[in-house]
Amino acid sequence: MSTGTTGGGRRSEAEHESGAMAPDRPFVPDPTPDAREQDDLRAVRPGAQRPGSTNPASRLHPAARLEDAFDRRVAAVLRRRGWTLRLEPYAGYGAPGWVRVFARTLLAAPVVQERDLPGAGAAAQAGASTAPAVRGWRSFATAQVAGAHVEVRVGDRTHVVTTDRGGYLDVRLESDLAPGWHDVELRAADGAFAVAPVHVVGPEVRSGIVSDIDDTVVVTRLPRIFVAAWNTLVRHENAREPVPGMAGLYARLIAGRPEIPVVYLSTGAWNAAPAVGRFLRRFGYPRGPMLLTDWGPTNTGWFRSGRAHKLGQLRRLTEDFPQIAWVLVGDDGQHDPQIFAAAAANSPQHVRAVLIRQLTFTEHVLAHGLPAPAQESVRAEQRAAHEGIPVLQGADGYALLRAVQAAGVTLD
Repeated sequence: MSTGTTGGGRRSEAEHESGAMAPDRPFVPDPTPDAREQDDLRAVRPGAQRPGSTNPASRLHPAARLEDAFDRRVAAVLRRRGWTLRLEPYAGYGAPGWVRVFARTLLAAPVVQERDLPGAGAAAQAGASTAPAVRGWRSFATAQVAGAHVEVRVGDRTHVVTTDRGGYLDVRLESDLAPGWHDVELRAADGAFAVAPVHVVGPEVRSGIVSDIDDTVVVTRLPRIFVAAWNTLVRHENAREPVPGMAGLYARLIAGRPEIPVVYLSTGAWNAAPAVGRFLRRFGYPRGPMLLTDWGPTNTGWFRSGRAHKLGQLRRLTEDFPQIAWVLVGDDGQHDPQIFAAAAANSPQHVRAVLIRQLTFTEHVLAHGLPAPAQESVRAEQRAAHEGIPVLQGADGYALLRAVQAAGVTLD
């Protein structure tokens, strides 16, 4: 969760950890440079544990403090050169009474149009307007703005929240929206404006899909760093390859029911969201929010744990939607079997089935240096099956669909 705040004050630790929703407050202007600099120090990145102190800055890891200092100096230089604050929206989700909103604040040159921002098209798969495809490295050439105040209008309710250390918003807010897809308006104090789509899931919905991205819906050959860097930073996004049959599998599972939530969960960086969003739209994947992470130093170390990120997001989904049993879809090239097995053990009533896409010989070698799944992955699949949860495998979406039909797995 992020450190989204209301008004000019920051929420308490108890409110933050419990996901307390923000009351309506009048919009406050962007703080002065000195105040903004202090805000930058206090904010934290999404997904990182907050230090157990009333002064988080004093407990930040040295790497995080160095990164914050560098970011502040870069932002100061760019502001003096006339760069302005922009908003990049991401798709979110919610239920009657609340929504979870995602966005990011960054600086861009005045000549850069909104459609040319690195994050343009991040919510394309959720129905938002798309943008021209670019090479992936451009999505990482950003200057985030920490501690920016953003007004969020959700239906007839208005909230004021604050971006975290990485310039991200990940906040749960009170809402009066009915089930279905809606647009949430975001506005910064200097006039920047954006619209973030959110999917409000009705209380009658009992099933959903959580899908991994890398090597599950798109061939990325992770985590081999050089191959991943080539695919993400250099190769044109239009050249990315879909995993055959996966879009059709999801379409058959949903069976034309747009109320069923689909969530794309990955350890990839939010910077890659535009390319992933446009990819999902281009190849006909169902609409749904992405739950990504923020690479770089955390409050407590140099890097965050991708496995902990996935487990934490799965746990939160079960808390946010206690009535939903999820079909978990991943691959056997990384840690998806272990993560899904842990989710099944912790909350078996919230897992309807586990679908594992089997990587090819070459993909396994690229993924972890072995020509077959690691033994811990095989044992994890067996543990999930012992919970009475179907664990189905297939080389692609077509094989998985045949396995789903044979096992009689359906979404209510």
